[in-house]
Amino acid sequence: MSDFSMFFAGQSSAEITEEFVVSVRFKDAEGRPVPWKLRSITEEENQECRKAATRKVKGKNGLFTPEIDPNDYMAKLMVSSVIFPDLKNSELQKSYGVLGAESLLRKMLLPGEFAALGEQVQALNGFDRDMNELVDEVKN
Repeated sequence: MSDFSMFFAGQSSAEITEEFVVSVRFKDAEGRPVPWKLRSITEEENQECRKAATRKVKGKNGLFTPEIDPNDYMAKLMVSSVIFPDLKNSELQKSYGVLGAESLLRKMLLPGEFAALGEQVQALNGFDRDMNELVDEVKN
């Protein structure tokens, strides 16, 4: 019988956290860029993001098909992964004149910063590696 203990819930490393400087525009009292704190999410949380970004679109013959808005999905994925700053903080949202964490991200970041955060969040959540690369790595 195989030993499955390495797959038990307590044996795997839980959520992964890391700091990432999204923008040099946000500085602390000493003038240093403030890193954002990011975390990995579970597949269950990922499904919630995907579901929230899915709309039913009327197609041929009046049939509705589910369609994921990739921009909305990415924003939801990033919001789920950002621990600090608290994007759901009403005072922070109010300071930018927006409602909602996704709107806040879009308002507070420049396009390149938004893209860099998206890439970092994808990498943190394992979207940066091809399955074939992982298989080759395990073989070696």
